Amino acid sequence: MAAVVAAEWQLLFNRYYRKLELYQLQWKNVDLSRNKVACAPYGGPVAVIRDDGKIVQLYAESALRKLRIFNSAGVQISETVWKNPGGRLIGMAWSDDLTLICITQDGTVYCYSVHAELIKTLTIGEDRFKHNIVECLFWGNGVVCINEAFQVFCIPDFRNPNPVKLADTGLEEMPLCMAVIEPQYTMSGNVEVLLAVEDHVMVVEEDGVQQIGAEFGPYQKMVVSGNGKYIATFTHDGTLLVLPSDFSDVAFQYKCESPLPPDQLAWCGMDSILLCWDDILLMVGPSDGELEPVRYFYDEPIVLIPECDGVRILSNSSMEFLQRVPDSTVSIFQIGSTMPAALLFDALDHFDRRSAKADENLRLIRSSLPEAVEACVDAAGHEFDISLQRTLLRAASYGQAFCSQFQRNHIRDTCRILRVLNAVRHADVGIPLSIQQYKLLTPSVLIGRLLNAHLHIQALEISRYLEMNQEVVIMHWACSKITVASAIPDADLLELLLDKLKLCKGISYAAVAAHADKSGRRKLAAMLVEHEPRSSKQVPLLLSIGEEVTALMKAAESGDTDLVYLVLFHVRQKGPPMDFHRIIQARSLSRDLFITYARSYNREFLQKFLASTGDVQELFIKDSIPKQDVAFLFLKESWENTKNPMASKGSPLHRPRIKLIEEAQKLFSETKEHVFESKAAEEQAKLLRIQQDLEATMKQPIFVDSSVIDTIRTCIVLGNHRAALKVKTEFKVSEKQWYWLKAFALATIRDWDALEKFSKEKRPPIGYRPFVEACIDADEKAEAVKYIPKLSDPEERAKAYARIGMAKEAADAASQSKDNEFLGRLRSSISQNAAASSIFDTFRDRLSFQGIS
Repeated sequence: MAAVVAAEWQLLFNRYYRKLELYQLQWKNVDLSRNKVACAPYGGPVAVIRDDGKIVQLYAESALRKLRIFNSAGVQISETVWKNPGGRLIGMAWSDDLTLICITQDGTVYCYSVHAELIKTLTIGEDRFKHNIVECLFWGNGVVCINEAFQVFCIPDFRNPNPVKLADTGLEEMPLCMAVIEPQYTMSGNVEVLLAVEDHVMVVEEDGVQQIGAEFGPYQKMVVSGNGKYIATFTHDGTLLVLPSDFSDVAFQYKCESPLPPDQLAWCGMDSILLCWDDILLMVGPSDGELEPVRYFYDEPIVLIPECDGVRILSNSSMEFLQRVPDSTVSIFQIGSTMPAALLFDALDHFDRRSAKADENLRLIRSSLPEAVEACVDAAGHEFDISLQRTLLRAASYGQAFCSQFQRNHIRDTCRILRVLNAVRHADVGIPLSIQQYKLLTPSVLIGRLLNAHLHIQALEISRYLEMNQEVVIMHWACSKITVASAIPDADLLELLLDKLKLCKGISYAAVAAHADKSGRRKLAAMLVEHEPRSSKQVPLLLSIGEEVTALMKAAESGDTDLVYLVLFHVRQKGPPMDFHRIIQARSLSRDLFITYARSYNREFLQKFLASTGDVQELFIKDSIPKQDVAFLFLKESWENTKNPMASKGSPLHRPRIKLIEEAQKLFSETKEHVFESKAAEEQAKLLRIQQDLEATMKQPIFVDSSVIDTIRTCIVLGNHRAALKVKTEFKVSEKQWYWLKAFALATIRDWDALEKFSKEKRPPIGYRPFVEACIDADEKAEAVKYIPKLSDPEERAKAYARIGMAKEAADAASQSKDNEFLGRLRSSISQNAAASSIFDTFRDRLSFQGIS
C-alpha cells in the first residue's frame, strides 16, 4: 500500500508534495478563461461572472451577464442577473465572513451574500474617485484601489467601510504590479501597499511613501507570504526572488526559462512558490544546491487559491489540492521507510493476515511505540481518502493496545474531527477543509458558514455531534423560515416553528419573535412571544411590538419590579399622560409601584397622576397638599390634555377635561380666598360642555376652547341662531354686545335680509350704529344707506355719509348739528371733492350769518 500512496508524490529538494483531486466539478459550460472568478479560502464558495473585458462566444449561454455562485464541488448555490449599474467590473473577492465584494470602475462597492442577494451598496465617494478605478487588490476584510490619477485608496475593513486616502505617490504612470502587506503584519498597524515602479518598490502608507528594493528590480509580479514576512517577486529578466518584506536581502532565487511574467504567482503554504503560465504550473522551492522544480501540465485554464497549508487548484473540470506531504505521512508511506510508524502500519497488515511478523514489528518499535501511534493518528487526520483514514486509525488503535503511555483521548478526538471533515467534504456541501484549515477556522465558524449556506441539517448534526450549543442553528433556521415562508399563514407557521424550537431547551423565543416583527409579521411575533418563558426577554419585545398592556400584565405576573418600572417608563415616554394614567389605574400593583416611585423622586408627576384619576384623598391624606394647589393642578392637567393630537378630531376627548375643571371648581369653592377662581372654573366647565354639544350636533370641531363671544359669532355664521341665543342667555351677554355681535356676524356672511329683519325686531338698545358699521366694513354702501338715516345723532349721520362718499348728504347732516367747527373738520376730510367743499362752505357761511344776526 505504501507504494500506491507514494506513487504520485513529487520530490522538491528534500520535501514531498502531493496533488489530490478533491472533486470532479458538477458545473457545465463554465470556462474560466472567459470569466472573472473569485474563490474564498478555507474551502469556500466560488463566484463566477462573464468577463466583459473579453470578446467571447456565447454558445447557448444567455446574453445577460449572470453572477453565479457555486460550492467547491461545482454545485450551484445561487445566481442573479448582473445589471452592471456602475460600469465595468474591476474586481471581486470574498471577505472573511463570506460576503462577496464587487467593485466597479466608478467606485461603487456591491456586497452580495452567498445566495446572490444584494446586502448593501457602498459608495467610496465622488470626492475621492473623480477618476475611474483601474485596479484593486483584496485581502481579508479590506481592499486597496488605485485610480486613473494614480491615487491610492484603502478600505481597511468592510464591516466599518470608511475609505482612507493614502499618501500621494507622485506617479505619472501605472505601476508594474501591486501587493499588500496586511495591517496585522506591519509595525504601524496600518496597511502597506507595495507598488513596483521602474527599478524599485514604492511602499505607500497613510502617512508617507518610501522607496526600497532598488537593486533587484524592475518587478513584474509580487505576492506576499501568508505570514507577511516574505515577498515572492518575478523580475524583468525572468528571475524568481524571495525577499524579506523590507527587501533587505535575497532569501532565495531561481532563474526561470522564460522572461515572460506568469499569469499567477502564489505561495504554497510557506515551503514553495507556484508560477502559472498558460499550460504549465511550475512549483519552485528552496534548496542548498541545484534545484529541479516540479512541473504540472494543464490543457485548460486554472485558478490558484492559496490556503494556509497549500493551494487549491480550480480548473474547468476539477478542484485539486496541492500540499506538502505531512511528515507523519512521509514516515509511514515513503518507499523503504523503516520508521516506527511505518513498522506499526506494516504490523497491522501482518496482523490482518494472521502473520507472526506483526509481533516481531511491535517488538522492534516497543520503545518508540507512542511516537508511532501519534504519527498514525496525525497522518489519518491529514488524509482525504476515508478508507485510508480508517486504516491508519486502526493501526493507531492496534499500537495503542500495547502502549500504556499514549493519551487515549487523542484517537477519539481525531475521529470526531474526521467525521466532521468528511461530512462537509461531501459534494452536496462542498467545503474541502484540511485538518489544519479546520483548526484555524474553528468549528463555530464552520457552523456559521453552513448556516449562511442554509445547510441547517448538517449544521445541526455537527453541533449535536460536537456537543456544541444547538440554539444558534435552530434560531437561524427559524429566522430563515420566517423570511422565506411568506405564503404560509401565521398559525401554520407558528406550529411548524414550535415543533423545532422545542428541541432546544432554553431557546430564546423572543429573538425569533423579534425577527418576525422585523419581517413585518407582527401577529406571528405576538404569538411567538407568548411561548417565551423568561419575562426579562418577553417584556421588552412586547414593548417593541406595541403590546404595552400585555407587557405590563406579564411584568406584573413575573413579580420583577424592575420589569414593571421598565414598562411604566416606556409607556409614559411613548404616549400622552392620559393614556398612561388609564393603563396603570386599573392595575393595583403597577399603580402602587408608580406612586411609590413618584412620591420619592417626582412629586409633580405624582400630583398630575392623582389629579387626572380624581384621587383627591390620596393627595390630601398622604401628601398633605393644599386644596387650592390641587385645584390648580386639575386646571393645569385639563389644559395639558388639549395637547393630545386627537383632541381636534372629536369632542368626546374633552370630557375628561370637563371633569377635571369641575373637580377644580369644587375645591376652589371650599376656600374663601378663591371665590373668583371657583366662579371662573364653573363658567369654563359650562362653556366647554356647551361647546362639546355644539360640535357633536353640528359635526364641526371648531367650538372647543373658543371664547363666549367667538362661540356666539360662530353659531350665527353657521346659521344656528337658537344656539347663539342660548349661549347669550347662559352667560348673560348684554343686549348692546349682542346687537354688535349679531350685526357684524350677519354682515360677515352677507345675509342682508336677515340683518334688516334683525334691525326691525325692536329698537336697538344702542341705535343703528352697529348696522351702519357692519355694512361699511363689508363695503356694502347701498345697505349702509338703509340705516344711516335712522341714526339719531346728526354728527354720526354726517360721518357715516362721508365714509361712503355721499358729500351732499354728509354736509346736509352736518348742518343740522349747527356746529361750525365740526363742519370745518368734516370739510377738510373731503377737501379733494371741490363740489362737496363748496357745499360745506355754503352751509358754514349760513351758520355764521345766523350767528351774527
